[in-house]
Amino acid sequence: MKKLTVPRFFMTVLMVLAGLTLFSCNDNEGPDIPPVKMEELSGNYKGKMIIVQGTTKREGIKEFKVKKDTISFAEFPIGEIVKTVVKDPAKAETAIKSLGKVNYDIKYAAVINTANNVIELTLTPKTMELQIPVDGVNKKTVVEFVSKQKGYYVGMDRTLRYALTAEKITVDGTVVTPYEVIDYNFPFCIKNS
Repeated sequence: MKKLTVPRFFMTVLMVLAGLTLFSCNDNEGPDIPPVKMEELSGNYKGKMIIVQGTTKREGIKEFKVKKDTISFAEFPIGEIVKTVVKDPAKAETAIKSLGKVNYDIKYAAVINTANNVIELTLTPKTMELQIPVDGVNKKTVVEFVSKQKGYYVGMDRTLRYALTAEKITVDGTVVTPYEVIDYNFPFCIKNS
């Protein structure tokens, strides 16, 4: 009987290991990812918010709640809206403080996209009405929001992504012109509970 030399022995062991590795890699099953369920969507979220108006960009963290068919803000960011209506920076800041926390709800319809394992949200934002105080007079301000793309809830990492645009602002019945739209982007919001 022939003795295996040390290099031949290692070569044989390597070939056996390579064969086992190739055999085990033929298993086409990936990790077991459970399918997303509609009831996962509801809860409290906190996430990144990016507001863009023209060349101005502001980022922050925002909290909101998602219920059966509504995304609810206890404090919607209105700074850009007020500054569009009130051009004087000091008066705009005073008006923002005077308005305080502004609640805003966004209605949505949701469907499960099983191919991508996500929940797709079609947002139908309502108009927002504000009474912006300037020089002792309230300016009736109506903001028309639209959503130009679907939102997504990804079950694997429990995140929600969506965007909306303040497309038009009317003050005391007159459309603000010129006007640069205000985009509200929520690119990565994590579910807290």
